[in-house]
Amino acid sequence: MIKFTKMQGIGNDYVYIDAINQKITNEIELTKTLSDRHFGIGSDGLILICKSNKADFKMRIINPDGSEAEMCGNGIRCVGKFVYDKKLTSKKEIDIETLAGIKHLNLIVKDDEVEKVKVDMGIPSFNPEDIPVKFYDKELIHQDIKYVQTDAIINDKKEMLTCVSVGNPHAICFTKDIDNFDVEKYGKQIENDKRFPNRTNVEFVEIMNRNTIKMRVWERGAGETLACGTGSCASTCAAILNGLTERTVEVLLLGGKLNIEWNKEDNHLYMTGPAVTVFEGIIKKY
Repeated sequence: MIKFTKMQGIGNDYVYIDAINQKITNEIELTKTLSDRHFGIGSDGLILICKSNKADFKMRIINPDGSEAEMCGNGIRCVGKFVYDKKLTSKKEIDIETLAGIKHLNLIVKDDEVEKVKVDMGIPSFNPEDIPVKFYDKELIHQDIKYVQTDAIINDKKEMLTCVSVGNPHAICFTKDIDNFDVEKYGKQIENDKRFPNRTNVEFVEIMNRNTIKMRVWERGAGETLACGTGSCASTCAAILNGLTERTVEVLLLGGKLNIEWNKEDNHLYMTGPAVTVFEGIIKKY
């Protein structure tokens, strides 16, 4: 018997399990079962809250296909809410260990429950080996920052993808009319392109104005989701590098809005957004 909590950050929903006070085994098969929206709970994956020797807590993110993700921006906000609301911590500033490093969270509390979370997402990388991306076509320079672009054929036209790592890989394509864009067709194609040896998350972005972008995302191992925090950060970086927006951007996603800042002083990305508990329950067999 396992206690779980279903949570969502602007529609990016996961099953959250306290793996500190409960013993979890065979998490890959468990994730595949629980994530199924017809025969399971239904989610974009499973997030385990674990003990850490380096930070206050550790999070593990298992995708519906059983692969493990380095980082999830919407997921980590919900982890912050989980540990505070469940009284696993009384601190309003906490550090979370992830496969993408330790992330610092500021918990915004109302009526003794976390309402929003501001996450220091760290410094983005544009190094092809860090992303990783192979066979990139050209290297560009923007304000002394080198970054890479590679091409993809979309709607019978060659479009440029800007490649960014925010602890996990992202390929960003700027396009128009994304409300009617075939995200599954092109997302699946780019995710599995041989130039991305670890596969990649894919963001399709429409520029609304200098401070607002609209984004749809094809997540590696999960398909299209309603939102992606790391993807929002990567897309903001790409928009800035391509001279399309200012350094603080509101990102409009299918599930809601995120505020992203790429701070010029420390080069860190800061993401602020909501975290919501949907329901709780008990898994009797797995």
